[in-house]
Amino acid sequence: MSEQQMKTMPILAMRDVCVLPGMLVHLDVSREITKRAIEEAMAEDGSIFLTLQRDESIETPSFHDLYEIGVIAKIKQEVKVKDDVLRVMISTKERGNLLSLNQTKPFLKGEVVPYEWGDEELRPGALEKEAMCRNLKDVYTIYLNENPRASRSDLEKIQGMKDLGKLTDLIAMHINMGFDKRQEILECLDLELRYEMVAGILTNEVNLSRIREGYRRKVKEEVDKNQKEYFLREQMKVIRNELGDGASAEEYQEKYKEQLEQLSCSEEVYQKIAEEIKRLDAIPTSSSEHIVERTYIENLLALPWDKASIDCNDIVHAEQILEEDHYGLKKVKERILESLAVRCLTDKSESPILCLVGPPGTGKTSIARSVARALDKEYVRICLGGVRDEAEIRGHRRTYVGALPGRFVEGLKKAKVRNPLMLLDEIDKVGSDYKGDCASALLEILDPEQNRNFVDHYIELPVDLSDVLFICTANTTETIPRPLLDRMELISIAGYTENERFHIGKDYLIPKQLEKNGLQKKNLQILDGGLRAIISHYTKEAGVRELERQIGKVCRKCAKKIMEGETETIRVTSKNITDFLGKKRFRVEKAARKDEVGIVRGLAWTEVGGDTLEIEVNTMPGEGNLKLTGQLGDVMKESAEIALSLVRALLPKEEEFFKTHDFHLHVPEGAVPKDGPSAGVTMTTAIYSAVTGKKILAKVAMTGEITLRGRVLPIGGLKEKLLAAKQAGIQKVVVPKENKPDVEELEEEITEGMQIVFAGSISDVLKEALVQK
Repeated sequence: MSEQQMKTMPILAMRDVCVLPGMLVHLDVSREITKRAIEEAMAEDGSIFLTLQRDESIETPSFHDLYEIGVIAKIKQEVKVKDDVLRVMISTKERGNLLSLNQTKPFLKGEVVPYEWGDEELRPGALEKEAMCRNLKDVYTIYLNENPRASRSDLEKIQGMKDLGKLTDLIAMHINMGFDKRQEILECLDLELRYEMVAGILTNEVNLSRIREGYRRKVKEEVDKNQKEYFLREQMKVIRNELGDGASAEEYQEKYKEQLEQLSCSEEVYQKIAEEIKRLDAIPTSSSEHIVERTYIENLLALPWDKASIDCNDIVHAEQILEEDHYGLKKVKERILESLAVRCLTDKSESPILCLVGPPGTGKTSIARSVARALDKEYVRICLGGVRDEAEIRGHRRTYVGALPGRFVEGLKKAKVRNPLMLLDEIDKVGSDYKGDCASALLEILDPEQNRNFVDHYIELPVDLSDVLFICTANTTETIPRPLLDRMELISIAGYTENERFHIGKDYLIPKQLEKNGLQKKNLQILDGGLRAIISHYTKEAGVRELERQIGKVCRKCAKKIMEGETETIRVTSKNITDFLGKKRFRVEKAARKDEVGIVRGLAWTEVGGDTLEIEVNTMPGEGNLKLTGQLGDVMKESAEIALSLVRALLPKEEEFFKTHDFHLHVPEGAVPKDGPSAGVTMTTAIYSAVTGKKILAKVAMTGEITLRGRVLPIGGLKEKLLAAKQAGIQKVVVPKENKPDVEELEEEITEGMQIVFAGSISDVLKEALVQK
């Protein structure tokens, strides 16, 4: 290196721009030291050294802050663009090496040694350089084809170049790359290595362009497809709206997602519903499975997973509602209020499951509705009468066509809260067949230990039924399986007395039917005598359902007469009741007027309440045979045989009479089947009277099971039987001694006017029933 080669010139430190030799570049400069360097260069011959600054944040760089390899250039033109910005046009000549800085203020100035083209290492031969040049031009042409936005200004110049060094610098300047990568090319003096660097960068850019183009094409195709689908969907939406077919699949999914975000449920339920919504997206709308999946999601979203109502814990308020809605039934109301009080105090859902047992029409269903109103609970009635398919309880599996959730899940959907009152109506009429046992399915639901995680076959998720208040109704407990009966607490609702039916009709049914038929009190007056006539001669039931129907019939007749203009006010009495309801349907069985031999009145229980049962015995010459008529059941036939054997034991002196006479025992109303053991004492008394010729008191009725040794056993349905006896005008009733506690629990109005006699043996019965001389 000689003194002539070393030059002292201003230094232009560039922050983020790297240039290569043989270029014409335009630069905007604003730093003071840069502008002063340009001014100094222009004051001399225009020569300036361009080098890249290592750290662009430094305002006044030192020698070590600059790259040593740069470009010697000549300033062609300078223009002041703004007050603090200077635009210069610079022509780069050759590479140079910065040896040192002479000064850093007010501008950079240093010693620079130029690199002549000949200083570059020329290891390749002429043929190799020619091949490199052609290959580089070909790759650059491909690069331009793959990048339509790339500059093509120097394409002709590049195609005509034969100097490998200048070619690599010019192409490198047109390739999109970082200034640090361009600095590496600037510092590379080995032509073959520089060629490999530029060719590698070009090849990499071509590959990136092709990959990017592939993705761009895919994205374009997808966008075009989506746009086409969107257009078609919009068309389908318009067509659906025109046809009235409803929302599209996307609208359904958006609606489901919004509902899911608002749903209060466990994480398990949330994830399940989210998965099903995602699955719905993959099912074509034309598929039948799409409708099935939509129905399933809608059922999941409709369930009140964690939504509960606030119960009313005011027992006084509950008692007022029960009194408003129902007349009588004091013990039933008391037991219900006790259960509600315990439930409120413990604040637990594991309260006893109440089962109201009684004849039809006694108010079992309406009591449950009143309890729901008293507790401010949602009321759901599930009728189980005749249900034989277990899937009605547990739900159908989703694999079946038309599958639906079970009745309990449907009940929760209807209630929209997780803690409603569910009335299981007619639970005694649940059946079973080859499709499963419904009673067994109810065992899990009515068990507080199991119903917290009740799994419906359709929902396939645990549903908590522990907060549901269950009340069941039944007409009898005989048909309820023992395990199911064991889970319930029985509350017996017996039939109403005639007085109770009278008050219910007067205070509840007549106002209800007047309103239902558009009548007012001034239009129709049913007097007390008329109402009692309806109860006695047009109804025969334990409840009041038929009574309501008959009152409604009277109201309709009156409405017709009023609309025809016959009259504006109608009075219904016991004398004109036949004008409205026709001839009397039932006659009240009254006690016989005179005492007779072999005829005694018994008491029976039926599904519609109590009834009196007259038993007749005749004797005739024969061989000691016993003939039974009146459609008697097996138990009743056995009672007759026991009665005959007992009477023979009581009358050993009459043995010859028994051998020479036949006995005919008849129970009137032969078209009505009869059965049960409670007529045992009645049959014994009738046979005894027929054999001995002693008369039986006409005003006496009796009930009780008899044994071969003459013991009188307790019976059921005592309240209904005593009501029937009172209605028939019976003055004395003989009942088993063991039924004394049942009699003591009865209301005073039932036993008022009747003498209740307790018998422990047949001798006690005969003593009270036979006419004593």
